[in-house]
Amino acid sequence: MNAPLRQPLAAKPAPFSPLLDDEGAAPFGARIDGARRRGRGAAVNPAGRFEPIETEILDDGWDSLGDLPALKTEVRLETPRTVITRNDSPDIGFDRSINPYRGCEHGCTYCFARPSHAYMGLSPGLDFETRLTAKPGAAAVLERELAKPRYQPRTIAIGTNTDPYQPIERDYKITREILEVLERTNHPVAIVTKSALVLRDIDILERMAGKGLAKVAISVTTLDRKLARTMEPRAATPEKRIEALERLSAAGIPTSVMVAPVIPALNDAEIETILERASAAGAKEAGYVLLRLPLEVSEVFKDWLLRYYPDRYRRVLSIIRSMHGGKDYDATFGKRMKGDGPYAWTLGRRFELAAKRLKLNTERRRLRTDLFEPPLGDGCQLSLF
Repeated sequence: MNAPLRQPLAAKPAPFSPLLDDEGAAPFGARIDGARRRGRGAAVNPAGRFEPIETEILDDGWDSLGDLPALKTEVRLETPRTVITRNDSPDIGFDRSINPYRGCEHGCTYCFARPSHAYMGLSPGLDFETRLTAKPGAAAVLERELAKPRYQPRTIAIGTNTDPYQPIERDYKITREILEVLERTNHPVAIVTKSALVLRDIDILERMAGKGLAKVAISVTTLDRKLARTMEPRAATPEKRIEALERLSAAGIPTSVMVAPVIPALNDAEIETILERASAAGAKEAGYVLLRLPLEVSEVFKDWLLRYYPDRYRRVLSIIRSMHGGKDYDATFGKRMKGDGPYAWTLGRRFELAAKRLKLNTERRRLRTDLFEPPLGDGCQLSLF
């Protein structure tokens, strides 16, 4: 006689583990060995969403991999045909920008620009931090674009996608060359960075600011040096960023602080403190942006959160999803930068009250466009005087 079939027992929910996500799975792919990625933000290198296949390094048990070398920063040169990028987003206060580099060595795990690497067939993970593209001819291309007869000047933002003062700028100096073109043409510029390297160009910025043509925003994510080191490993320390604000302000350059990104249950308690330090350093304007997790950024950030703050993993994601309709991210204009719901409302009110108390944003500095002098491009008639 056949034995009666046994009904399978209901599976018990797996206990939460720092190696698993909130659904008991490990969806982030194989992590690169810690020694190889020392000083990097991401630990995974997932394929971009356009790639038909995904590969990963796997040890077959015979130590066939040996000791793989540490990941080094590789820089590919690109000759751009255009450098001014246009946008019509209602969420930001500029309609054009320049990005001297693709990818960013700062390695910020939360960087919303990571998915852009997928357009080049590279990973938004470690590739974004180690396989960079520089545009050494950008200044010359910019000069040609500014010389076009129909060009109308408006503030150009630099550093909106990747940081214009990331470490490789020390060697390539592309950002400085761009600023030299903008200074010669009296064109307004607004810079966003989290690097103290911006102080190298204080001479140009001071002269431009004297004409009402330049301002600088420094991004300060946290004042906790340990948190900053793990979350943005190759960016300037918090103290260096505050010092940069102080020195820029002392030179007469209008400065602002960006509390970005605000991460619930991780750095949101620092909003008021960051604004106080920045105000004391001379900042006159301030803004904030909620953590954004579009596309591949979500898995890179989640993996980082599991590695360093497993006890806060569920809490952080729960609050983020409560502000984005149950999803990791909502790309809807008006919501993607600030979120929605009670928690988002509370963050906004806290920021506004602190800014009001510190007299930040009482006057928004508008840069001048009436001084613009188009460069003499190819084929233009030279002036007789």
